[in-house]
Amino acid sequence: MRAPFNFFCSVLLAACCAGSVSAADKGDVCWTLSDSTNAIVFTPSEASLPYADHIEMSGEQMAVVLRWGVDEQRHFHAERSLVFPMLRTIPNNTHASLMHRIGTDVPSLLSVNGLSLGSEQVQQVWIDGYVGVRSTFSVGQPNIGAARGNYLTPAVELERSIFPSTDKPLMGEHYTFRNISARAQTVYIPEYSQSFTTRAERGVTGSYIIRADITGSGTFVLQPGESLTFGTVFQAYRVGEQALNPDLAAEFAARQAFLREMDDNLVLDTPDDVIDREFRFAKIRASESIFKTSGGYMHAPGGESYYAAIWANDQAEYVNPFFPFTGYGTGNASALNAYLHFARFMNDDYNPIPSSIIAEGKDIWNGAGDRGDAAMIAHGASRYVMARGSREESRQLWPLIEWCLEYCRRHLNDAGVVLSDCDELEGRFPAGDANLCTSTLYYDALRSAAMLCKELGLGNARATAYTRQADALAKAIEAYFGADMGEFHTYRYYEGNTQLRSWICMPLIVGIENRAEGTIAALTSPKLMTDDGLLTQEGSETFWDRSTLYALRGIYIAGDVATANPFMHHYSEYRLLGTHVPYPIEAWPEGSQRHLSAESGLYCRAVVEGMFGLRPTGLRSFTVSPRLAEGWNSMALRHVRAFGADFDIEVTRRGAKAEITVVNHATGKRQTRRLPVGSTASAAFKL
Repeated sequence: MRAPFNFFCSVLLAACCAGSVSAADKGDVCWTLSDSTNAIVFTPSEASLPYADHIEMSGEQMAVVLRWGVDEQRHFHAERSLVFPMLRTIPNNTHASLMHRIGTDVPSLLSVNGLSLGSEQVQQVWIDGYVGVRSTFSVGQPNIGAARGNYLTPAVELERSIFPSTDKPLMGEHYTFRNISARAQTVYIPEYSQSFTTRAERGVTGSYIIRADITGSGTFVLQPGESLTFGTVFQAYRVGEQALNPDLAAEFAARQAFLREMDDNLVLDTPDDVIDREFRFAKIRASESIFKTSGGYMHAPGGESYYAAIWANDQAEYVNPFFPFTGYGTGNASALNAYLHFARFMNDDYNPIPSSIIAEGKDIWNGAGDRGDAAMIAHGASRYVMARGSREESRQLWPLIEWCLEYCRRHLNDAGVVLSDCDELEGRFPAGDANLCTSTLYYDALRSAAMLCKELGLGNARATAYTRQADALAKAIEAYFGADMGEFHTYRYYEGNTQLRSWICMPLIVGIENRAEGTIAALTSPKLMTDDGLLTQEGSETFWDRSTLYALRGIYIAGDVATANPFMHHYSEYRLLGTHVPYPIEAWPEGSQRHLSAESGLYCRAVVEGMFGLRPTGLRSFTVSPRLAEGWNSMALRHVRAFGADFDIEVTRRGAKAEITVVNHATGKRQTRRLPVGSTASAAFKL
């Protein structure tokens, strides 16, 4: 087990990895914040090399996991793991996306003055919603004679931008080639095409072609300081279809337009640049992994495993309630579509809704039985529709919310908590026959449903019934799960549980505070907390970011900002500037710390719902309970797009008070409330 994570240290415990050398061993960070852009920057040095990492990026028709690195000689290398979710393979199951890895070294195919490029020296790598690399090269090989044009000093510079298309089944690499020598250079960009044809019996629609092409080939003479552009396209398509011939400059411009949309909405503005930047990156990753399938827009976790499918946890519970705050149309469309897909499986016998709907909506996966999926869906859908602010969508989804609540009610045990076969970890760790997570989500969904009943004119009697059920469930949670675990006055995760579990954080996120102090102490103790975040179970080596991010949100909501904010800073710094950047990850050792998308949504919710304490209470109303950190005089969320509006939330320290101002951009109306700093009280707003 790694050393406990010290929230209050001023030095990041994790830095760049070099081979098997750990972050803590290196004692430094790998990356820095760009001063001029929103990027993070890696500048190779002797201390930081060799360096290797992987990052996932997505568009509507493909995803790529780029495995890249810089070796000790400062040479760049990359392997592209291409994923095409709508080119289905056999068996057409959860993992049946066409995938192919290509390691083509494009610079090795070029020549200058009839000689190969040599002695690459990576100057800088940056990530800004795409991966950028700038390198210099000499021309020819050392010690073969000046008569052949041997330049031992850099002669050319190559800048590459690696990105997925926003709406096409292709990935692009856009290159700018610049003459940085004092003499003219003749540059040869070859005609190049590489293709693979898959076996027909392995594809749902037969054979597929995976293809790589250089665009912009030719022979060019560059004077000193002049440059040229060319590109490489990696794509896939069905046999009988035509390859695309895209304008890579236009494709890159479309990717940048998507990034600008992310930058123009739901902007975090705090005194902590690291948290602000990681929020921005998490917003990108949460929003980009949405695929245009035959079953409509589907948000997908990714990770070279999970595409063109939806889950009751990743989508319905984790990320969908976040999208309304961004105003991202594709995100909201994917959320509504996901809930409508789950609604297809409502039934009069109240048999479980499947955990996952796969293969573009054509099949299901239910291999873990009932994971508490109805509670996940009810929690997420009720928060989503209120934040979305759409009466039409609320009425569309109300039958699903109501069905899921009734399913949970029918599955209460004699102690009044919800029975399920397992939890979202699907048997990786024991969960008994009734777990804390499921009952907590059901509790929150009941609270939201009571608010929705009033909004939709469904009568006070029904709202009152849901409120009473929630009150009874809160008492049952305390009686059934409340326990002293060692020295901690907290919760057991299930009956018979004797080891601390990270998911004991769940009551905190829904405002159940009677064991908050002991629960926070347990979560942040060496028994659960490591420099990687929370262990799933005391004594194990497994950590999942999802429970870490839930815990962050819960600690903020419980009002312990003195713990939450240093925790948030160091987690953000670790993920943004440390060994494996720039997004929250799934887990370790499972999945090799994949950049699954919904975890990024959970990071953003730790800010929106945790740091700012924003809780929907209706289609046009919400409460705010800000957690203004010590030393912070202000913080803001700008261009929040929820509740059918575009507004800012500004929090300013006024002596012992936190002044909260909500500014509606459409009307110019300003609403101001004041709360004592450190209070867990909420201020109500209506737009």
